[in-house]
Amino acid sequence: MSRFKIERTPLDGLLLVQRTLLRDERGFFARMFCARDLAEAGWAVSLAQVNHSRTTVRGCARGLHFQRPPHGEHKLVSCLRGAVLDVAVDVRIGSPTYLQWHGALLTADNGHALLVPPGFAHGFQALEDDVEMLYCNSAAHVADAEDGLNPLDADLAIAWPLPVVSMSPRDAGRALVAHGFSGVRL
Repeated sequence: MSRFKIERTPLDGLLLVQRTLLRDERGFFARMFCARDLAEAGWAVSLAQVNHSRTTVRGCARGLHFQRPPHGEHKLVSCLRGAVLDVAVDVRIGSPTYLQWHGALLTADNGHALLVPPGFAHGFQALEDDVEMLYCNSAAHVADAEDGLNPLDADLAIAWPLPVVSMSPRDAGRALVAHGFSGVRL
């Protein structure tokens, strides 16, 4: 029996994973990753890297990051503490949803995760102070393949729920789509 319910999003390949939370008076237990169960959702690769981040300030935006081919990766993104709007942007050239975005509310309590396939940029906005995120990645990070989009790019029109109060200089300095973004071919 799978502990995951998989839901499609409006962006082909981007999936919302709902974990079954086994609750009792002590709290809950949740399976964070299961290769067998996620294979049905398209995760047919190994788990290569697990990352953990903490964002201390409500309103902070992180991302939108992706790895250029041939170093694309699947990411299973979960919120361990607090709440975020988790966003993925389709950067696949030729996709009918090219440069469209989808957001999902991930919280420490709702058991949801976003399964982000290669060809999508990923980022989030912290909706509370002291948010912690867990990323299960199918490939190790390759610095030379790293790329991204500016989270405040008006052409993307991401509806961040809060004013963006901070982001890294690298994310703020990302080129805008109108200034030559080339997307990816998978």
